[in-house]
Amino acid sequence: MQERNEPERKTGGQVAIGVRNVRMSYGEFEVLHDITFDVKAGETMVILGGSGSGKTTLLRALMGLEKPVSGAILVRGHDLCCVPPKEMAELRKKFGVSFQDGALFGSMTIGENVALPVREHTRLDDSTIKVLVRLKLEEVGLSGFEDYYPAQLSGGMKKRAAVARALTLDPEILFFDEPSAGLDPIVAAGIDELILKLKRAFGMTIVVVTHELASAFRIADRMIVMDRGKIIAIGTPEEMKASRHPRVRQFFDRVPDQEVSGDDGLLERLTRNLRI
Repeated sequence: MQERNEPERKTGGQVAIGVRNVRMSYGEFEVLHDITFDVKAGETMVILGGSGSGKTTLLRALMGLEKPVSGAILVRGHDLCCVPPKEMAELRKKFGVSFQDGALFGSMTIGENVALPVREHTRLDDSTIKVLVRLKLEEVGLSGFEDYYPAQLSGGMKKRAAVARALTLDPEILFFDEPSAGLDPIVAAGIDELILKLKRAFGMTIVVVTHELASAFRIADRMIVMDRGKIIAIGTPEEMKASRHPRVRQFFDRVPDQEVSGDDGLLERLTRNLRI
């Protein structure tokens, strides 16, 4: 496991996303500080951190929705930080995104929502699009729900519909923003299974931002823990469980800040009782 934002060791795996010394600011407030890591092709990378840690800002940067002040984000040989708009539009076709609230259009049926990226970016005829929509909904367990509206679906079904839409252009990289947020444990476990299924079936590179620890440890190949705009640890789930980094242990053991402030015995107390 790596800690304190140390550069990753070289690996034999192909890199899908390379992040190099990225800094991001909102005005004078620096949100991300010198972020460096790789996401390997075909792996599921989970980004963890408390509120205000910078994980959502980092996700938006990886998707090309926010531009860093400095550094590079490399995808398919292109730096998202400075790629021309036309090339950026082409690169985004390789991305699938499932937003936290699903971001489905309430005035459109589920079938119309799922078909939207295909209609926007291809010249496929209506009959082909309808077949594609049925296939994508079947992949996420929503076969037969084409004519339903988002308001007629449960929270978990809306999440699945959003995933189906993210899959329509057969992306190379799939991004999830809090996929289990607001779901009961059983439905959340179903979303975890869906993510695992997609990885097994299509070998996609998957990046997930979440604060749900049970979900993170189930789906991750590797994990990043962020704190105050910095990466404090990178490693496999097993390495994270064994971490003795105080802030990592605090996050995993759910210890409030006020209970550990100024405590010289912080590490001992954090690691003594609660274990993952």
